[in-house]
Amino acid sequence: MKRTFQPHKKPRKRSMGFLVRSSSPAGRRVLRNRRRKGRARLAV
Repeated sequence: MKRTFQPHKKPRKRSMGFLVRSSSPAGRRVLRNRRRKGRARLAV
């Protein structure tokens, strides 16, 4: 049986990458919250 998570780097970068996050106000809020929490990785 095939597992549910089949990772692909390109779609992940395009939907959840740093540039996409920083391009919209909501995404910048995500980055800000992750910085505040002290995440080692802000975006994928």
